[in-house]
Amino acid sequence: SCVRRGAAIDLVLDRGRENRSQFVFARARGRDVIFWQSARTTRQARPNVAVPTRRASGQVLEILVDSHERYGWRFTAQQATTRRQALPAGDYAVERDGRIVAAVERKSLADLVSTMTSGKLRYLLAALADVPRAALVVEDRYSAIFKVTFTRPAVVAEGLAEAQVRFPHVPIVFAETRPLAQEWTYRFLGAALAHDRDHDAADTLAALLPTAGPVPPAPSTAAEIRAWAVANGYAIAPKGRIPHDIAAAFDAAHSTGG
Repeated sequence: SCVRRGAAIDLVLDRGRENRSQFVFARARGRDVIFWQSARTTRQARPNVAVPTRRASGQVLEILVDSHERYGWRFTAQQATTRRQALPAGDYAVERDGRIVAAVERKSLADLVSTMTSGKLRYLLAALADVPRAALVVEDRYSAIFKVTFTRPAVVAEGLAEAQVRFPHVPIVFAETRPLAQEWTYRFLGAALAHDRDHDAADTLAALLPTAGPVPPAPSTAAEIRAWAVANGYAIAPKGRIPHDIAAAFDAAHSTGG
């Protein structure tokens, strides 16, 4: 198979071993380059992305905060600015060229359980699923759902599992604490914005590549040449190297369509 994911093209070959590799569009020393790497590669390229240090994917984010969000995160510990506006999905988002590229819904444990038991969780996840990159982050640990007293913990666990199966592209992340949930959201939104930029940069580079010509036919095997020689009255041994004159005759016959 051949699947494009952002600035990388993943290849899966039809063979038993070492069947996975990828082409990566990247920049090196100010130039556009294409790397090929396999599973054995130890040094991995970061396609079109600066290595993150304190900033999320090497950038200062402008995070959109839903205007209906109450007591929300302020991201004062991260290198980010915030701007309030109505969001179609999620409580926090990033945009590029006027379109939302990623969104995150924030939930406390009590709010998550209430949303799920009221039947609203599937609608919330459906709205998030319409965003290219989205997640739901919980300000608590997963083990806390088994300590809730206002509903049966098994019902909560089962409902969350069913919701995740129904919407596999919207991860439900238990981040343990409110500050860690904020940090995870900051990193997720930064990575999503960088991924969107990578994708566009790879599209630009791909458009500059020359159009591939027709794939040349695979060279004939010795068995095919030997079968042709026998069918056309040539004396040839059943094993060993193909004589030069027979190989030349085979090539001449097939180059003229014979």
